[in-house]
Amino acid sequence: MDRSVRVDVVIPVYNEERDLEPSVQKLRAFLQANCPYRWRIVIADNASVDRTPEIGQRLAAQWPEEVAYIRLNRKGRGRALRKAWLESDADVMAYMDVDLSTDLSAFMPLIQPLVEGRYHVATGSRLHPQSRITRSLKREIISRIYNFIVWLLFPRRRFRDAQCGFKAITRQAARELVPRVANQSWFFDTELLLRAEQRGYAVWEVPVIWREDPDTRVKILRTALEDLRGLWRVRRTPDPPPIYTDPEADYPD
Repeated sequence: MDRSVRVDVVIPVYNEERDLEPSVQKLRAFLQANCPYRWRIVIADNASVDRTPEIGQRLAAQWPEEVAYIRLNRKGRGRALRKAWLESDADVMAYMDVDLSTDLSAFMPLIQPLVEGRYHVATGSRLHPQSRITRSLKREIISRIYNFIVWLLFPRRRFRDAQCGFKAITRQAARELVPRVANQSWFFDTELLLRAEQRGYAVWEVPVIWREDPDTRVKILRTALEDLRGLWRVRRTPDPPPIYTDPEADYPD
C-alpha cells in the first residue's frame, strides 16, 4: 500500500436506511482488494429522518479507520460534497451515489490520473462511446437533451456527461473550485465541471458501466428547472469570487 497518498470516498445520503450498510460493505471490500492507497469512506448524511444516522454512526464506530460519518442539518447533495470535500485533508476526494449505480470497476481509472498529477478533476461519463448503460428510454432522452443544452450554452466544454454521480477531485482543485460553486443540490455536479473548465482545468472522463436505480429520489421536472437556472447563472458569471464555503447556507441560483 502507498501510505503517502490518501483518498476519501464520499457517499451523500438522505433516508437510505435500506441501502447504506450493504453499499458501504461492498465499497469497503472493493477498496480493500483494489485500492493501493490509504482510503476512507465518508458517509455524508443530509438530515435523514429514518435510521440512516444510526446505521452510519454504527458503521463508523465499527471501522473507525475506514469509515467516517458526518451529518448536515439540511438536504442537498451539493451541501454534502461541499462540507466533506472542504473539510477533508485527503489528496484525492471522490464521490459516488449510495446505490452504487456506477460499477466500481471504473473507480481506479477515475482517480489514478489525479493521484499521478496528470489531472485534477475527473468524472464518469455515461455518454462515453465505451460506456455500457442500462436505463429507461425516458431517462436516456432527458439526459441527452440536457447535455445538448449544456453544449449549446457552453460550446467549448469538452466533457460529455454533466451529471454522472461519479466524480473525483484533488485537494488543490477542491480548494479553488468548490468555493466558486454556488449550487447546494443536484446542479452542483454540472457547475463543478463548468467552473473547472472556466478556471483552466482539463476534465478527465472515464467510461462507466451504469444501471438506473428504479428507486431514484430525483424529481425530474424540479431538477430540470433548477439546472436551467443554474446554467444561465454560470454563463452570466464566468469567474465568481470564492465565497461559497458554508454548506448550510442558501446561495443564489
